[in-house]
Amino acid sequence: MLKMFLITSLLCLAYVQARTEPRADFTAGLAAFDAGDYALSHSHWQALAQAGDPEAQIALAGLLSQGLGVAADPAKAAAWYRQAARQGAARAQLNLGDLYARGRGVPRDLVKAYAWLELAARSGKAWARRRRDEIGRQLGSVRIVTARALAEKLLDRQ
Repeated sequence: MLKMFLITSLLCLAYVQARTEPRADFTAGLAAFDAGDYALSHSHWQALAQAGDPEAQIALAGLLSQGLGVAADPAKAAAWYRQAARQGAARAQLNLGDLYARGRGVPRDLVKAYAWLELAARSGKAWARRRRDEIGRQLGSVRIVTARALAEKLLDRQ
C-alpha cells in the first residue's frame, strides 16, 4: 500500500514539475526581456517554441520581427506566428494577418491577411475586428467572400 502511495506521489510530482518548468522558463524569458537581455529571452523561449508553446512562439516571433537579441528575420517571425496562429492564438493570428497585409516576411496578400484577421476577430477582440475591416475596405465584397472561405479552411486545420 505504501509502495503504491509513493509511486502515485512521484507520478503526481513529475506531472506538476513538467507542467511548471515550461512556465518557469517562459517567466525567466520575460524577466530577461524586461531587463533588456533579449538574447537570453531568445534562449529561454526557443526551446518552448519548438516544443509547441504558442505564447513562446509569439514571443520568439516578436524578437525575430524586431531584431531584438537576434538578427531581424521577418520570414522566421512569420513562420513562428503561423505555428501559434494554427493553435488558435488570436494575437498570432492578428500579427500574421498584419504581416500579410504589409508583405513583411511573406508575400503581400490581402486575402490571406483578411482571413487570419477574421479568425483573430472571432476571439472577440475589437482590435482584430478594426484591422480586419481596414483590410476589407481594400478588398471589396467578392474578395472578402474568398477570404472568409479561406478563414474557414484555416479554422478546419486548427
